[in-house]
Amino acid sequence: MRLALLLTALAAALGLAAITTQTPRPAPASARSADFSAERAMADVRVMARSPRPVGSTDHALVQTYLYGRMAQLGLSPRLQAGALSPAAVKRIEDRGETVEGLSVVNLVGVLPGRNPSLPLVVMMAHYDSVPGSPGAADDASGVAAVLEAVRAIKARGPAERGLIILLTDGEELNLDGARAFFSEHPLRHRVGAVVNLEARGGGGRAMMFETGPGNAQTIDLYARATRRADGGPSSNALAVFVYRLMPNGTDFTIAADRGLAGVNLAFIGRPAQYHSPGSTPDALDQGSVQHIGSQALETADALVRAPVLPKATHNAVYADIFGLGLLRHGPDAGWGLLGLAFVLTGFAAWGARHATGLTWRQGVKGFTGGLWLLSAGVVVAQAARVLAGPVGERIDSSEIYYMMLRRLPWMEAGVGLAVLGAMFALIAGRALIGRRLLAGVVAAAAALATAMGGFNPVVLGTAGIAVVLSLWPGGEDETAWGGWLGAIMLVLTLGVLVQAVAPEAALLFVWTGLAAAFAAALAAVIGARLERWAALAPAAVVTVVVGGWLAGLGHFIFLGVGMDQPGALGLIALLILALARPLAPARLDASGTANPAVHTLAGLAAAVLILGCGLSMAAGHAEPASAVDVAVP
Repeated sequence: MRLALLLTALAAALGLAAITTQTPRPAPASARSADFSAERAMADVRVMARSPRPVGSTDHALVQTYLYGRMAQLGLSPRLQAGALSPAAVKRIEDRGETVEGLSVVNLVGVLPGRNPSLPLVVMMAHYDSVPGSPGAADDASGVAAVLEAVRAIKARGPAERGLIILLTDGEELNLDGARAFFSEHPLRHRVGAVVNLEARGGGGRAMMFETGPGNAQTIDLYARATRRADGGPSSNALAVFVYRLMPNGTDFTIAADRGLAGVNLAFIGRPAQYHSPGSTPDALDQGSVQHIGSQALETADALVRAPVLPKATHNAVYADIFGLGLLRHGPDAGWGLLGLAFVLTGFAAWGARHATGLTWRQGVKGFTGGLWLLSAGVVVAQAARVLAGPVGERIDSSEIYYMMLRRLPWMEAGVGLAVLGAMFALIAGRALIGRRLLAGVVAAAAALATAMGGFNPVVLGTAGIAVVLSLWPGGEDETAWGGWLGAIMLVLTLGVLVQAVAPEAALLFVWTGLAAAFAAALAAVIGARLERWAALAPAAVVTVVVGGWLAGLGHFIFLGVGMDQPGALGLIALLILALARPLAPARLDASGTANPAVHTLAGLAAAVLILGCGLSMAAGHAEPASAVDVAVP
């Protein structure tokens, strides 16, 4: 029965993640004038994305003329701003065998005036150029169309105190040249106080707010209040902002953020096969994604233009959306208090378990090392499953291969997720039951495969060494539910302390999950510390479904963002879910001291899902083969 409870809770968590990561229903053209309508925005997308519109092309000029007229219809008094091509942009064009003679980037700039012309202005921007070979319905016709529809809705809501600049940039696909020209040369640049940018890297999925200006606490407060009214609610977390800041990627918003401006950067990254692809057409675009990004942009920009004071740089907030219902947030130092509370609750649960079951500290240490084994083995098997789908890292040495791998990303995610789930089941079933040497051999083989096909990776080899040693450790078996549960919680909280000390924004994964798991453990110790009654297991089941569902949804966005090169991130998600679900697992020994048949079933499931995960990754090459016809080269 416990095995059924464990599998049901995990399935419910996955189902919750799947439901809550869906896009909202697109609003029809008949929606209220003050609301955002994806159907109204799609009229502009269809005009812009009839064909590719790279800088210098005839279609680029036609779209520029069309957008100038649309901005004039909205009463924005548009102007053109020309800017020089950067050396990087020149090289990209010349590498395509084209001439740059007479070429420049041309921004379209319009203003919706406010009642008080002395107040700092807000910028809404998106880029209207595309890469060669792609109609760019998502990147970024959807953003431009959403900006125009948001302006219409803001006007319908009545005059605001401060003015709104509409900036449709050019040359983003070359080297962000249009944004550079505006923020370096345009006369209005010194009057800008906040920026809302819209982007896309794919053709669907919920729109994530993934970048802000420096010291974002006040910006996050405004975004949280504003997006309560947005269709689909807010979608953002401090971890995404932190990770993106470390990546070499850049968008038009990056230019503004580098100048210290407040604001938000929004994008959807689902349906990755459409990124820079000939398949990025209006018909392929998820209109729910347009609704979500446009509604968030509208509410945020409207809140900014009507705000008495624009957000200022203070400190970076620690926050995350909870299933799109709202943002849970706190200051960076509050993480220490939450960690302290989690340690106290864990200590109370350990006290209750000791009195009821004779729990020893050695059993807790075994649980701690078991969690460490899962984290280490998870990184290794994730990398092994990933490389079966195609090249990784520096072996992705051309844009054609990169876009091919993006098309395979959904297969990779399913394959890596199942491989990591197999490692979790193997840990719960028991290393002794499966065979320590067999388990060590599987980890070593996975590391060898990852190295042979993916190249030298010190993280993979280091974690493989840890996993192999722990696999072979004769005294490493954890035979108690409490030892495994509290040990996993302590590992999560220990990692939380380390990350809290260096990067509080990223610590929320450990702090919030550890606190939820510790609370469930303390509650179980009160209800029935022997963990024999179903009521005592209920707290763990609830947090597994709710917090596990939140983690699974977060893991989905993490994989879309970094999974191509860092698939081991799902190993960390597996550890966090283990800290929630560990007491739901069947006992390894039954009342007579013999092996529990349910554990044998779980060991079989571990092997089955690991093999299935590797098979799905291998199938990616057949489902999404390399084909130059399907790739648009920027």
